[in-house]
Amino acid sequence: MIIKNANIALPGRNDFVPLDIEIQEGKILRTGADLSGDEILDAAGLQVFPGAVDSHVHFNEPGYTEREDFYHGSAAAASGGVTTLIDMPCTSLPPLIDKKALDSKLDIVKKHALIDFGFFGGVSAKSFFGDWKNNMKDMAADVMGFKTYFLSGMESFPQLSPLQFEQVLRVAQSLGRPVLLHAEDPALVEKFTKREQAKGDSWLHYYRSRPEKAEFRAVKKAIKAARRNSADLHIVHVGTGKAAKILRRYAHVSGETAPHYLAFDIRDLERIGAALKTNPVVKKPANKNILWRCLQNGTLDFVASDHAPAPDEMKNTGSVWTDYAGIPGSGTMFPFLYSEALIRRKMPFTRFLQITAENAAKRYGFFDRKGSIEIGKDADLVLVDPKAVLQIRGADFLSKGKITPFEGQVFQGKVIKTIVRGKTVYDADKGVVTDPGYGCFIRPAERS
Repeated sequence: MIIKNANIALPGRNDFVPLDIEIQEGKILRTGADLSGDEILDAAGLQVFPGAVDSHVHFNEPGYTEREDFYHGSAAAASGGVTTLIDMPCTSLPPLIDKKALDSKLDIVKKHALIDFGFFGGVSAKSFFGDWKNNMKDMAADVMGFKTYFLSGMESFPQLSPLQFEQVLRVAQSLGRPVLLHAEDPALVEKFTKREQAKGDSWLHYYRSRPEKAEFRAVKKAIKAARRNSADLHIVHVGTGKAAKILRRYAHVSGETAPHYLAFDIRDLERIGAALKTNPVVKKPANKNILWRCLQNGTLDFVASDHAPAPDEMKNTGSVWTDYAGIPGSGTMFPFLYSEALIRRKMPFTRFLQITAENAAKRYGFFDRKGSIEIGKDADLVLVDPKAVLQIRGADFLSKGKITPFEGQVFQGKVIKTIVRGKTVYDADKGVVTDPGYGCFIRPAERS
């Protein structure tokens, strides 16, 4: 296939390059002017980006498919230009804390995925009742890293103690895999939650139960633990500016943020309500500007959606304390960043490519195949119409989750096609145009 008349987002360039792309057997064979072939896709007027990488999703399969499943989740991701995703270990049953659970999950979801996908393994307090070290070793070749929590509300995946966390850091380091951390201080959150629940049932009370201080203290402790153990640490969904700013105190610590922390704050939570409830919760307005600066200057490495939807009866229970914490995000991540970062804030072109695809692919060991438009790599591409606009309507989402804090917002630019390994999986006019099971399971590259 030849993609003709394209404006291509090539790595290291400061702007689009007008070239054609030739794809053969799912790979980028070459780029050049006036290429010819039997199958032509005319991309006149469109911009061609490397497919976005969403490295933080909760697709809940098997076990919690009333909230989301791999077919609907990957369809939503594809509609938003995502070609590769990584699913978290904690929101499926059984959680991915051993090879048996991983193999069982893979056997189920590989039949449903529309785009390419990887897994994170997990280590919870329950892991320590079994042979957790060998379980990590058995999973290491198949997972991009190991997810952990300082604070967890899941009975099936309880949080680690500080001692357990340090033990996991050491084992993961020996296996050449990063440890991912949900960083909120459990003692502070428990203390503040008791205090705020006694005061009332408003969104301001909920924010005060998990304020900036809880995230900052947890991140600070985690960085110190990583330094003590010469370990590789990644902080997920950073929502506090002060926490983001200290990530580079140790060379082997990285961090991500999510679109909702860049777009919203506590004022919006009071206005929007449960549709914006996440953990960590959105914070005071000043955090947004700091997070944007950290994303621009490289202190934060990339953006991931933390896609975790739920049906209306779970999202709107009548109390801020019991409403489900999570939102659909994989389908809106790239469109939001295109509109807000590249167009409105005029983020440097190369940096935009890093935060949407390149850096996550590098961090998790598959940049040899994905994350940029280069000869020999998978032809994972997203075609965008820069002149079109996208109005967000949750009812139109391909996800099972229809409740979004972005409801009614208008983004500049629109995803027209999403291509995975040379095959169109999503078309703006036709919807999903490939069969379930097209998506391939990917593993990190072997260590040299």
